[in-house]
Amino acid sequence: MNSIYKTGIFLVIAATLLGGCAIGPNYKRPAVNSPDNFRSAAGPATTNSLADLAWWDLYQDPALTELIRVALTNNYDARIAVARVEQARQVAAQAKAQFLPAVTYQGGVSYGKNEFVGNPAATGAERGGALALGNAVWEVDLWGRIRRLNESARAQFLSTEEAQRGVRLSLVSSVAQAYFELLALDLQLDIAKRSTNSFGESLRIFTMRLERGIVSRLETSRAEAALATAAASVPEYERQIALKENEISVLIGGPPGPIKRTAKLLEQNLSPEVPAGLPSGLLERRPDIREAEQLVRAANAQVGVAMAEFFPKIGLTAFAGKVSPELSAFTAGSANAWSLAANASGPIFQGGALRAQYRQAKAAWDQARLQYEQAALNALQEVSGALVSREKYEAIRVQQARAVTAVTSAVQISMQRYLEGTAQYYEVLDAQTQLFPAESALAQTRLNQLNVIVQLYKALGGGWQEAAGAAHARGR
Repeated sequence: MNSIYKTGIFLVIAATLLGGCAIGPNYKRPAVNSPDNFRSAAGPATTNSLADLAWWDLYQDPALTELIRVALTNNYDARIAVARVEQARQVAAQAKAQFLPAVTYQGGVSYGKNEFVGNPAATGAERGGALALGNAVWEVDLWGRIRRLNESARAQFLSTEEAQRGVRLSLVSSVAQAYFELLALDLQLDIAKRSTNSFGESLRIFTMRLERGIVSRLETSRAEAALATAAASVPEYERQIALKENEISVLIGGPPGPIKRTAKLLEQNLSPEVPAGLPSGLLERRPDIREAEQLVRAANAQVGVAMAEFFPKIGLTAFAGKVSPELSAFTAGSANAWSLAANASGPIFQGGALRAQYRQAKAAWDQARLQYEQAALNALQEVSGALVSREKYEAIRVQQARAVTAVTSAVQISMQRYLEGTAQYYEVLDAQTQLFPAESALAQTRLNQLNVIVQLYKALGGGWQEAAGAAHARGR
């Protein structure tokens, strides 16, 4: 009998070693039809990309660099993403444990009348018993079911790592965008204060001329209305600044409070050249695309798991220990117990359940593949949109700068003409009224130019060097 067990076990192990391949489709990256270059990209496509820069080199502002560094450490979304990665890591470790035998133990001691280790023994005598066993159970992965489960679990783990990178990239972009918006509000507040002072000066001049009987009350009333309108925008911008500071404070994981800034909006650097790189590089760089690909890999492995369910599961079990009906004989050789066994179990009729599970796994793979292709297509759209916006915002800025220069000159000329008596008051107020929105529009366009670089950096999947350069960023 022992020879039969040994022969069976040998055959199972030999079949496992020689079987090699796991059933089910091996993973192959889905094909994505990408163009040779991005729309509106400057110059021919190259392997170099804006995304190759680390965030502390892209945003050359010490205050912004410090804000991003603190956010990457303290932001709650970033910390939650780390916890998700750790969960997925341990799930993958659980799947890997199935390659090894599961070893357990069992023991018991009893004493009583007509019983042996808790079981009836009608002898009329009082007696005791003891049981101590070690058990081992191992599933032979003949069809690769466990290998496919491990492949799926590992892909799920890697997908959470990519999701974490995506959270970090989004966080860097959110902090930078909010910071630039804060600087834009500072500039808008400065414009509002200068406009208030300008209207105030006009009102002072009009009032002096009214007191001398040179002009009517109409001129001072119009000037006072313009002054009040400009003055009302000052507390509104102050309110928006406080809210934006609170938003940034929460992004960096702190309570609402003031935010330090060392530069002005117009002092921010805009690189004249922004290489987008090759479109195919997005597949290797964008965290969301890499995450989607890992989910395709996991779904592909689950198809193999579903196929393996059609085949029998082969297992080995063994136990060794001591069993004795008498406590006094527990340490004797006659109390030794051991067993080796091989078993197989498989489906005969499941009412179509296994076929449905397989089709479900195939449908899940189709869904993951389509989501991957969609993620790649969305990435191409985002990059192209950012490139187009960058180009057009520069053209808008040039024309708005011309408008500001022209209206500024008109304010000076109209005031001089008014003081000389060759122009009416409404010419002065009209020129001043045009200057405020013209300067505000130019400030907004400058903000748009900075934000579109942030959007392009995010769309290209920038920030690969963020982990390696953390110490560098702290030392700047």
